[in-house]
Amino acid sequence: MLRFGVTLGLIVVVALGCSGEIGASGGASGGGAGAGGSPSGGSGEGGSGAIGGEGGVGAGGGAGGVGAGAGGVGGETTGGSGGSAVPCDVDGAPGECLDVTLCTDGGVSIPGYCPGPANIQCCIQTAVSCDPTLHVEPNDGLTEGPGEGNCPPGMLLVDAFCVDRFEASLETLDGLPWSPYFNPAGVEVRAVSIEGAVPQAYISGDQAAKACENAGKRLCTDAEWLRACQGPTFATYPYGDALEPGVCNDARAEHPVIEYYGTDASWIWSELDNACIDQLHDSLDRAGENPGCITAEGAYDMMGNLHEWTADPAGTFRGGYYVDTVQNGPGCLYKTTAHTTSYWDYSTGFRCCGDVP
Repeated sequence: MLRFGVTLGLIVVVALGCSGEIGASGGASGGGAGAGGSPSGGSGEGGSGAIGGEGGVGAGGGAGGVGAGAGGVGGETTGGSGGSAVPCDVDGAPGECLDVTLCTDGGVSIPGYCPGPANIQCCIQTAVSCDPTLHVEPNDGLTEGPGEGNCPPGMLLVDAFCVDRFEASLETLDGLPWSPYFNPAGVEVRAVSIEGAVPQAYISGDQAAKACENAGKRLCTDAEWLRACQGPTFATYPYGDALEPGVCNDARAEHPVIEYYGTDASWIWSELDNACIDQLHDSLDRAGENPGCITAEGAYDMMGNLHEWTADPAGTFRGGYYVDTVQNGPGCLYKTTAHTTSYWDYSTGFRCCGDVP
C-alpha cells in the first residue's frame, strides 16, 4: 500500500515540477501518474525528486507516497527507508491516511479525518475481507420461469392482478445480469423475478419503479402488496396468523453494519451503501431459499430478506428485512415511511406487480 506522509508545503514544491533532492536521503522518489505513483515500485510518470530525510517527513521508500500527477508527489511502494503513514482515528477505530484507491483488502475510506487533498482519507480495516468495488454477479446464467394464471414470466395471479413470485433482481436492457450489491445509477435496467437469484438491494424507490416499468410492469400499490402478502384471509404473516421464528429470513443475531465495520460508532450509519454488507454470512438470502416463507398464492419472502418499495409517492417500503420484521409492525404489516423515494441502502429491495394480460 502507498502511505501518506507529505506536508502541504512540500506538495507545492514538487507540483511545480522540481527534480533532484529536497532534504536528505530517503523519502518519496518519483512522481506517480494521478494518485499513488507506481504500486509495484518505480518512479511512475512524474518528476524524479525525493522529499524529506531518512525516517523523516518523507513519504517514499518502503512506505510509498501519494501521487499528484506528472511532477507530483509519487512514490515507490517497495525498497528504501522512508517515513511512515500518517495514523488516523475514526471514533476509536484506528487507521492510516491513504489515497482512497489504495484502501483495499477489506479497508474502508472515511473522509474528514486526514490532512491533505480530498482523496486522502482514513483507511480502516473492517472485520471481514471483501472488495467493496468488485461487481460480483451471482445471478449470471439464471432466467425467469413461466408465469402462472396467464401472468407474465416470473409472476403469479393474486385476485385480479399479477405479482412477482420472487423479490426482484436486475438485468440490463441487453439482458446482462446486474450485480445485486450495487446501486444501478446511470444504467438502464429492468426487473426480473428469478428463483435462486440474489435479489437486488441498494436500490431507491424511483429506480425500482423505473426497473418495473422497463419490464412492462409497475411497483405494487400498498393495497396490492398487502393483499399479496396476507393472502385471502388477511393473515399477519405470509404463512398464517402465528409467528414462526426462523421460517423467514428476518432475525439476524448481529447487525450486519456493526459486524462489518467492527464498531457501533455513529459514523457507520452513514456508510450503508457498502457492497460488502449484504455479502456477509447469514445476511441476504437467494430468492426462494426459505421454503416456508411463502404466501397463500405462492409468493416468497414478502416478510424479511429485503424491504420492498411500494408505489406510494411519499416513500414506503414494507415487510421488513433480514435484521428486523418487528420494529415497524409484525410481518406483512411492517411499514417504513421515514424516507423519500430517492433513498436507498443495503436493505432496500422491491418486487413488481402488473395487470393480467
